Amino acid sequence: MAWVPGSAAPPRNDGKGEGLLRNPDAIIAAYIMASRRNGTIYTGVTSDLHDRVWKHKLGTYRGFTDAHCCKGLVWFEPHLGMTEAIAREKQIKKWRRAWKLELIEAANPVWEDLAADWYG
Repeated sequence: MAWVPGSAAPPRNDGKGEGLLRNPDAIIAAYIMASRRNGTIYTGVTSDLHDRVWKHKLGTYRGFTDAHCCKGLVWFEPHLGMTEAIAREKQIKKWRRAWKLELIEAANPVWEDLAADWYG
């Protein structure tokens, strides 16, 4: 079951069953990072959204996002388990770019960095 933006707080991993994590507050999610509005985008999946976005922002998560300066979290969809989140990531990665842009803009029309105030 996916979380709907604008509803109550996203689900957190309860540490039971699938997706057992060290951090009980970790958010399992499919997500999209961007370099800027309509710029380079990256679709990913993680068992700890807060930690993964921090690594992207610092540039310590080497690879595509670091090379293309994708440091803004522009969309994410929390999931209750990794299997569901991975399936969603794979689905989105198969989409045309225009569909991904529509997904972002439906939830975040100004491409605000959704994690801008997460790190103090």
